[in-house]
Amino acid sequence: MVSIARKNLFEDFPRFMVAQAGIMFAVALVTVQTGLLEGFTKSSSLLIDGVKADLWVASKSMRFFDLTLPLPYSRVATIQQLPEVVRAEPLIIQSGIWQRLSSSDIAPVRVIGFDPKGELFQPWNIQTGSLEDLERPNTAFIDRIDATGLGITAVGQGAALNGQRLLVKGMTVGVRSLVASPYVFMSTENANLYTNLVQIPGQLPLNAAPPLAPDSPISYVLVQVVPGTDLAALKTKLADAIPNSRILTQAEMSKVTQVYWRSSTGVGFILGLGAIVGIVVGTVVVGQILYASVADHLKEYGTLKAMGASDRYLYRVILEQALWMAVLGYLPGLGLAMGLGSWTMQTRAIQILVSPTSAAVIFGVTVAMCSGAAVFAIQKVTRLDPAMVFKS
Repeated sequence: MVSIARKNLFEDFPRFMVAQAGIMFAVALVTVQTGLLEGFTKSSSLLIDGVKADLWVASKSMRFFDLTLPLPYSRVATIQQLPEVVRAEPLIIQSGIWQRLSSSDIAPVRVIGFDPKGELFQPWNIQTGSLEDLERPNTAFIDRIDATGLGITAVGQGAALNGQRLLVKGMTVGVRSLVASPYVFMSTENANLYTNLVQIPGQLPLNAAPPLAPDSPISYVLVQVVPGTDLAALKTKLADAIPNSRILTQAEMSKVTQVYWRSSTGVGFILGLGAIVGIVVGTVVVGQILYASVADHLKEYGTLKAMGASDRYLYRVILEQALWMAVLGYLPGLGLAMGLGSWTMQTRAIQILVSPTSAAVIFGVTVAMCSGAAVFAIQKVTRLDPAMVFKS
């Protein structure tokens, strides 16, 4: 059985290569689409997953990470006074308009204000600059991948944010989300100044950003609790202490944001549709190749049936051909998708996430795809009359 399946498979090598190319394309397409969906989902909570907080305190109206109403800065002090709290830090998230100094081009950005001396949130993968630079007025970090689009070619260059001058003092690498505008990292004082004050366009703001006032707007309070604290009980206590608030754990905050982007937008549907198209393409290609292979070897199958071979035996031959095609098409297809994912991650910070579980599932889909295609080819064998072998 093994020799017959292999002989039929490799006898016409050009045809075999065409079939494998079709399967490889289908596997790569399914892998890329599912990997993009997983990478997109993970990317939506990129900044959340980089936070070291145990709890997030947000407005009761918060929908997901980027859409919330402000809290007063005084909430930080209120939370810090609780005995179960080790540290409470503010986090500011605001939209902004970035403008190059050398032209009138503008671009949307996402301003992230945090405490450079804090411990609960810090931008990671800092390529140039240090967090101490952000303690100075009129300074910001951006990501290297976004630098060209924002008109920045080197650290130390200037730009305008909401009509106010600033200097880019450092860059991160790969801190970029598919669902958000380019991140601009600043201290909370600078973020408050640039997003809430109106100044003369083109002019630098104050020499020193004023500290946040008790009523200054912030987006979240990041909370680190004493080890061993009952988070459920503390969430209830915080909800009582902070009216009109929503308290979430780190995992809950990440899930809320991921579910929003995956289910409330059309991205999941589009990427899933692309994966289905890949499966259909692969099934059609494999079905055509197997059907042609069976048609070319009808006399050989007829001879086997005349010699007493059962239909079950012939099914096994054709199914084995399909399995060989699945394995030999899956491996290069997966390699192609992972190579493409490595390139997109390095050049655009777009992650095509292929986990061991998803790789195993895609292999199962590939086997099912090829086996399903074999079913069409098998029908021709079941209707085969062994007497045809003896016809001239």
